[in-house]
Amino acid sequence: MPEWFKNGFVGLLDPVVSSLVRARVHPNLISTIGFLITLAGAAVVFAGHLFAGVIVFLIGGMMDILDGRVARETGLASKFGSFYDSTLDRVSEIVFYFSVYAFFRPLDEFWWVGYAVILAMVGSLMVSYTRARAEALGVECKVGLMQRPERVVLLGLGGLLIPVVGAFRPELAYAPLLAGISLIAVMANFTAFERIYSVYKVARGVPLDEPAHAKDPEKGIDV
Repeated sequence: MPEWFKNGFVGLLDPVVSSLVRARVHPNLISTIGFLITLAGAAVVFAGHLFAGVIVFLIGGMMDILDGRVARETGLASKFGSFYDSTLDRVSEIVFYFSVYAFFRPLDEFWWVGYAVILAMVGSLMVSYTRARAEALGVECKVGLMQRPERVVLLGLGGLLIPVVGAFRPELAYAPLLAGISLIAVMANFTAFERIYSVYKVARGVPLDEPAHAKDPEKGIDV
């Protein structure tokens, strides 16, 4: 995702962040609400309403941006909060992928979507795992294009385009969302391998009891 786009999108949330900071809303509460909203989005998709479910999912994704910013600006950031937020993110992402799989499974012409969803889910989890495992070893690992914000935007934009494309070409209505899932399936797994190689470059041959220092200066919001 281009940095200008990310910064512009995050900037739109500044008034909401300011309000939450003034109200001293705890970031863990925001994480919990965002998680529940995402689960609600998955439930809507399970019920057969893909477009509406994606909108709800996007709202939950925005909450994920809010909790980190509120945590930093209120000084309430904590190790547990970071762990809690990341754990909820992984669960919500898995549930949403399953809901998309359940939506397309009865449609014979989309028999292949299940494989794309599984690959996207595995890649998404591996992007997160490789960073977490590397940082547990003292290695910074934020390289790669397909981090969580990029995945949320791809799924969200793909879903929002369903009625637009469907109005002109009904048979292609789901194409933008399926293209986003397919891109995640490829690029998330590539990002995971990119992170493995990044850690290999700085940690190969380093004993477990010695620190390894990553040389990559990349910055990220969340994986």
